[in-house]
Amino acid sequence: MKKLLTIAGSDSSGGAGIQADLKTFSALGTYGMSCICALTAQNTKEVTMVVNTPVDMVLAQLEAVYDDIPPDGVKTGMLSTPDIVKVVADFIKSHKGPPLVVDPVMVATSGAVLLEKEAIETYKNSLIAEATLITPNIPEAEILSGMEIKTKKDMEEAAKKLMDYGPAAVLIKGGHRIEDALDILYDGEKFHQFQGKRIETENTHGTGCTLSSALAVMLAEGLSMKKAVEEAKKYVSGAIKKGKDKKIGHGHGPVHHFWFYGKNWGKL
Repeated sequence: MKKLLTIAGSDSSGGAGIQADLKTFSALGTYGMSCICALTAQNTKEVTMVVNTPVDMVLAQLEAVYDDIPPDGVKTGMLSTPDIVKVVADFIKSHKGPPLVVDPVMVATSGAVLLEKEAIETYKNSLIAEATLITPNIPEAEILSGMEIKTKKDMEEAAKKLMDYGPAAVLIKGGHRIEDALDILYDGEKFHQFQGKRIETENTHGTGCTLSSALAVMLAEGLSMKKAVEEAKKYVSGAIKKGKDKKIGHGHGPVHHFWFYGKNWGKL
């Protein structure tokens, strides 16, 4: 069984963050571990409070996991301060090996800002260079690249700019603006296009977290980058479809992480 680690923030409503990551790891047959970098008080409608984990506690969690259960794959999510980004980047740099998926979480589905502006430069200067893959959505890619993204061509140009920070590959998710959920993968040599049908639903809470976690699993399992994206997108699309009509909360509801278990889900 592969062992996966998420380094991210907690979502008290269970739809995104650490909770979504651990559900994804479990659904895909791996053992999930966590390093909690922030506590958020949130639900499907809003984020009402954020408390960042002390940096020494972030480091202690990482050391405890790696000392006993070294991960086969790692993903990062909400790292809201420059100090947290730096301690995570420095630790990863000294513990190279497993694939690292960096999801540069900046804004929650509800619109709440989850990343301090000062931390953006720390991302650029330290963490992104350690990434096997970074997975920004269009608003995040605009901030990191410093350019406006309105077309497929813009996505490709932004991906090139992001490669300058040193990751092995960039996946820009177009679901926020580009029609029919177009995603662009760039590995420094070639662009790969992934087109999907947009699913009409309000239940999209945690989709980015879920995708990056699934990608970490697929890469840990040894899939090629292109195949990993294909399989992770297939998983997330199924989770959105299965959860699109569920009524959990009064805002942006979660996806169904265990969608492919069918009638056996929840039964002993």
